[in-house]
Amino acid sequence: MKDVLENIEGQFEMFQVLDENGEVVNKDWMPDLSDDDLKELMRRMVYTRVLDQRSIALNRQGRLGFYAPTAGQEASQLGSHFALEEDDYILPAYRDVPQLIWHGLPLYQAFLFSRGHFHGNQFPEGVNALSPQIIIGAQITQAAGVALGIKKRGKKAVAVTYTGDGGTSQGDFYEGLNFAGAYDAPAIFFVQNNQFAISVPVEMQTNAKTLAQKGVAAGLPSYQVDGMDVLAVYAATKHVRERAVNGDGPALIETVTYRYGPHTMAGDDPTRYRTEDMTSEWEKRDPLVRLRKLLEKKDLWSEDDENKVIDDAKEDIKKAIKKADDYPKQKVTDLIDIMHEELPNNLQEQMEEYKEKESK
Repeated sequence: MKDVLENIEGQFEMFQVLDENGEVVNKDWMPDLSDDDLKELMRRMVYTRVLDQRSIALNRQGRLGFYAPTAGQEASQLGSHFALEEDDYILPAYRDVPQLIWHGLPLYQAFLFSRGHFHGNQFPEGVNALSPQIIIGAQITQAAGVALGIKKRGKKAVAVTYTGDGGTSQGDFYEGLNFAGAYDAPAIFFVQNNQFAISVPVEMQTNAKTLAQKGVAAGLPSYQVDGMDVLAVYAATKHVRERAVNGDGPALIETVTYRYGPHTMAGDDPTRYRTEDMTSEWEKRDPLVRLRKLLEKKDLWSEDDENKVIDDAKEDIKKAIKKADDYPKQKVTDLIDIMHEELPNNLQEQMEEYKEKESK
């Protein structure tokens, strides 16, 4: 059985299209993307990197609440989202706000979500997504249910959910995969393996050599992808999405990536569990640098192009944070009111109590 296990583990080779030098190393899987598509992917990654930098600064100024940095994971997040359609349903983890924004969530509402304002969770009509899940792994079982609902309605769409490497250590992970597999539900399970679940390295979380292989027991086609390669992530996502909408069931994708910043801005100190040399090595694989090199070789991207995106992002963020600042402050009575259609007696009493307090 040891030989069997080693044989299975050896079959999970890292899928890559674009190497660290911006060279296409897998021409057979080079996505059929137009020049405009490639430029749009680059624009989104640069914009999201700026958004991450500004969000960290706003958090330190006390103008945002909960925030989980995203720098380093742009290829994993945006490459996968670029392969989706508007009708697809996203069930994100708390680090996956960028996918929600590019799926249609207004930026000011993303800021309100960070502040804990209930309007940050009231998505506009047509934005097919749930709010970012704070409970580790809970979105995985939810995605299986959403995917089954999509199947029963006969829709040509998928449910896509994201978790980190730590999420694969949760019971919900196995339950969600097994349920989706048993019902051939059109779900895509993303594991963004950024090497540390808060502070525990992945090799201390599991004896499995890859996280992709965890999908095999549930009967899911499973792939390990270079998560710093936006074209590889896009190609893999496009492939499994087509399978799912054609009735071939769910799949799992492990994107091997890295987060440059702390786990969240709530006091995590990554210098306690990883070295500067490790981060420096991963920065050599940076997803923005990699795609930038490819586009520059094609004369599709310049310093002026990048500076324009940076300026546009800063202006959008400035307007969005002002709108969030100007938005009506959340009141206790708001929370009581939106939780129930008909208030029970004890909450009716509290409602009257807080109405009186808030009127003063």
